Amino acid sequence: MLLAIDIGNTNIVWGVFDGGKLLADWRVSTDHSKTTDEYAILLLDLLRVEGISPDRMDGVILSSVVPPLTPLFEELSATYFHCLPLVVSHELESGLTIKYTNPREVGSDRIVNAAAAYRRYGGPIIIVDFGTATTFCAVTAAGEYLGGAIAPGLRISAEALFNRTAKLPKIEMVRPKTAIGQDTVTSMQSGLIFGYAGMVDELVRRIQQELGQDCFVLATGGLSGLIAPESRTIREVRPHLTLEGLALIYALNRPS
Repeated sequence: MLLAIDIGNTNIVWGVFDGGKLLADWRVSTDHSKTTDEYAILLLDLLRVEGISPDRMDGVILSSVVPPLTPLFEELSATYFHCLPLVVSHELESGLTIKYTNPREVGSDRIVNAAAAYRRYGGPIIIVDFGTATTFCAVTAAGEYLGGAIAPGLRISAEALFNRTAKLPKIEMVRPKTAIGQDTVTSMQSGLIFGYAGMVDELVRRIQQELGQDCFVLATGGLSGLIAPESRTIREVRPHLTLEGLALIYALNRPS
């Protein structure tokens, strides 16, 4: 079995694969104050609930955009699963050619998403990931990872409105019935949700214009299901894309 770990700024996602099939996955809040043992207790409890023995893990792969937590999870893997994790970087085989000016700057989550999307759908393809930040990645038909765009995430924008204004409240992230909000909450929901859908479509339009061709547009991330129905360009939502990419990269770089 393979344990795949994706450490993001807001959430940590764990998934267990058996023979390429995703058996179980969990999403927990990223907490810088937790120790290795505290994260291990949480993970082991989740595995036990699913009836999965930690002794069955014969590999661990780790993607992290939170550098201080990377060694913590490397220690967790060595101590509790008795193997060193494969840590994703631009140097690993991914099925892509990284064309970023400085490949070291590409977030491992973006590489993982792009690898999984290109393997499943081919190119040209644009991947939109609605995470802490909203990221756009462009991959050509030849598997060249060109780069993309990074925008503030939906929740970050909502929190900024609440924290930087005197009278705007915290809101639930749900679709309003109309674009013309008739109170403060629905007005904020309209601006955030419909506004983000518009941003997505405009950035996709510009990327396609620069590529000179239409692309398949794939969405993933926690809020993809909320924004995708409002977008004219997103063709499909794949919630487990990052975990699928981790399993793919592990298969391409499996330690001997």
